[in-house]
Amino acid sequence: MKKSLLAVTALGLATTLTLSGCSGSSGGSGDAGGPQELTFLTHWGPDQVAMLEAAGAAFTENHPDITVKVQAVPFGNLLSTLRTQGASADGPAIVGIYDAWLPELVRDGLAAAAPADVADEVTENWPAGVVSAASNGGDVYGIPNEIDLYQLNYNSALFDAAGIAEPPADWDALVEDSAKLTTGDQQGFGLITGWNSGVVHPFLSLLASNGGSFLNEEGTASELTSPEALETAELYEKLVADGSSDPRKSTANANTTGPYLDAFVNGQTGMIVMANWWESALRDGMGDDFENVATAPIPVGPSGDESSSISYSWMTMVNGKASDARQKAAWEFLTYLNGPDSGEAGSSAMADILLSMGILPTRSSDLEAHAAELETPFLSSYVTALENATPFPTVLGGPAATDALQRQLEALVNGQVDAKTAMENAARDVDAALSAAQ
Repeated sequence: MKKSLLAVTALGLATTLTLSGCSGSSGGSGDAGGPQELTFLTHWGPDQVAMLEAAGAAFTENHPDITVKVQAVPFGNLLSTLRTQGASADGPAIVGIYDAWLPELVRDGLAAAAPADVADEVTENWPAGVVSAASNGGDVYGIPNEIDLYQLNYNSALFDAAGIAEPPADWDALVEDSAKLTTGDQQGFGLITGWNSGVVHPFLSLLASNGGSFLNEEGTASELTSPEALETAELYEKLVADGSSDPRKSTANANTTGPYLDAFVNGQTGMIVMANWWESALRDGMGDDFENVATAPIPVGPSGDESSSISYSWMTMVNGKASDARQKAAWEFLTYLNGPDSGEAGSSAMADILLSMGILPTRSSDLEAHAAELETPFLSSYVTALENATPFPTVLGGPAATDALQRQLEALVNGQVDAKTAMENAARDVDAALSAAQ
């Protein structure tokens, strides 16, 4: 298994790698409809770029007037690079984005609506929820690729040592088991700080499993002062107060490097709520001890009826500032890259790239082509959880709202505010972020 989606960005690959051996900028005579050179902006690491190189070379063999090069930047620089370079017609023609960014990119004219044939292809071959996340105002704006969601990850060896026979199904068992797993330098349940999605998504997964939600149905205001949200914040407060969660072990970044990962890898954390993509980071860090890692549904809260993880997806979009000829060429390449003839044994090349990182693809035919690979002890519970997942809202102001909730959750974990104050402050700041983006 190759390095995970975000772990690879620690390599900081900031150079541009050419797929076709062709040189030159993205501009030039291609604007008039001649040969097109497309820049594909991504945050993938060298292993995945190499696979993309192969797909690009195969495409160019049959489309000699279209060549593709990859510009890879760290994840933390992806959106800012798109905004600074994408505003020019010579900027990246194709960009892999987090779907939550789409509404603002559409508003700013940086995302091009998909042509009718591409939109039809997406609608027919991807699940409706994933298509919705890649759409804005009823129009499809890109081709979905990956989906990520959260499950309970736990160390079965630590469970055995603590006399715990099975993972907790509800919050009472979660609190009880966390206390049993807490001993010496070992914490029962790991919370995360220092990285916005890593802080917010596990909290919202527990909230969804408690019958609550982040925003109202219209996506215009928070629901963080609801009884369900307060109960979720109180769960965090209790885990820290009981000593079952140690804030000193919580720090992480978007590469999951730091005390949060180290504590789990080194057997100092019993349970966490984490996404499927970090499987490869665990394998790399734990070696043979990875066999002790098991996954299970998010425990259900006192106000909830069923386990439900937050899910979020990614897509590849075409730059709305590119010329018509370049946009047309970009959609042609993306259709090939995400189609069943570009990869191995009925898989798309995109799915092969994603599975190399332990990431779930979303095209229906890709899920079928990789069914055996997805039935692993680690991934199978994630695949099962897709049916009841709660999509992270893709609304204007969503990224700023995420940052606002992150700040209050970190203050709660670090004992700077109580649960009620954290949720009241978060609701105020989230509402302000959403309003400012309108």
